[in-house]
Amino acid sequence: MATGWGSLLQDEQQLEELARQAVDRALAEGVLLRTSQEPSSSDVVSYAPFTLFPSLVPSALLGQAYAVQMDFNLLVDAVSQNAAFLEQTLSSTIKRDNFTAHLFDIHKQVLKEGIAQTVFLGLNRSDYMFQRNADGSAALKQIEINTISASFGGLASRTPAVHRHVLNVLGKTKEAAKILSNNPSKGLAMGIAKAWELYGSANARVLLIAQEKERNIFDQRAIENELLARNIHVIRRKFEDVSEKGSLDQDRRLFMDDQEVAVVYFRDGYMPSHYSLQNWGARLLLERSCAVKCPDIATQLAGTKKVQQELSRSGMLEVLLPGQPEAVARLRATFAGLYSLDMGEEGDQAITEAIAAPSCFVLKPQREGGGNNLYGEEMVQALERLKDSEERASYILMEKIEPEPFGNCLLRPGSPARVVQCISELGIFGVYVRQGKTLVMNKHVGHLLRTKAIEHADGGVAAGVAVLDNPYPV
Repeated sequence: MATGWGSLLQDEQQLEELARQAVDRALAEGVLLRTSQEPSSSDVVSYAPFTLFPSLVPSALLGQAYAVQMDFNLLVDAVSQNAAFLEQTLSSTIKRDNFTAHLFDIHKQVLKEGIAQTVFLGLNRSDYMFQRNADGSAALKQIEINTISASFGGLASRTPAVHRHVLNVLGKTKEAAKILSNNPSKGLAMGIAKAWELYGSANARVLLIAQEKERNIFDQRAIENELLARNIHVIRRKFEDVSEKGSLDQDRRLFMDDQEVAVVYFRDGYMPSHYSLQNWGARLLLERSCAVKCPDIATQLAGTKKVQQELSRSGMLEVLLPGQPEAVARLRATFAGLYSLDMGEEGDQAITEAIAAPSCFVLKPQREGGGNNLYGEEMVQALERLKDSEERASYILMEKIEPEPFGNCLLRPGSPARVVQCISELGIFGVYVRQGKTLVMNKHVGHLLRTKAIEHADGGVAAGVAVLDNPYPV
């Protein structure tokens, strides 16, 4: 793919002036983060890092990513309802990965007691990169699917105005008009509102489980504000608050500070560091309730890397989505190579291949939140250490996607504007709601483009490496 803004990236003086204008517009639009110095307070805020120019994305691949999102929604939902598949798939992982084992224990307890909730809500984001093919064309390849706390739907709705502004300042009004409008937070709120409505209690609240130190608060507020506009009230609480003040009545209805809760929306709880013993107890209480969890524990498990790897096995999609060959074909077209590291011949072969050609693979643990994957020499050292240990089953190997780098200018607080070689990752937000066995909503609701300098192998915006961007369709 061509650079797109080549000549504009050459004029340093112009870039500095444009950067000043872009930053001011970003602040005016609400593209905001709390600072790392004061993550619990909004007294001093900063702009969220972003690209000076929108990055070129092939229209066909953007269209393909949107077209397959409803299939991914169906697939995640199918996996979450298939207890036998989850147990079989995660059996080796839970022996060696304590975090996944904890989640799975709660899943088993809830199944044993009987699932109380009757309405199910999925808000997910499927992330892709554009693989550079030998003939110069690009192919859409899935990196992962986030089934819990899929973020940046709020800020992604604020950035198109910033990039339009930059292009308008340059007199490029035709180009500015090509930047797509995008409002994922509205769609995510629509899913929560539907689940709240089906729960059927007019005075019930939405409980947002938040972290105490939350720099990305404005992203979350965008969804809260959309809900409030529909007269649905959100209460923000930590796991610790649920421990102290949460309770279930005899019908397993959830109450928080004596207010009934219809929907629990997790923006916490996706990393081991988010849980103390007390927090695990709070998570179990929430899961046992009849409130709609977003996600419920089974849907969180459906988003693990191990499940992603098993789904890529020949014939697996056909089992989970019977009688849907078109959906299966669309899904499979986005899969990169994924390899199990379970003990045995298949795992041994994968390790041998990765050690022989480290530049072609990524080693992934069962973790969310960015910054966890291993590459190159680091990956080889880990595989040498793991190869004779059952601990290797808590990882998967993935084919390394090699996108075509391009130039852009990354804007970060406290850093000078400089042009670097970048790669992008495209996320599509999906929403589905199921009541009993009936799917009542299945939609794609917007996109997120994040861009990072090629010297950074891993990490998203929240992890401090990638920056917000917009696709410029070509």
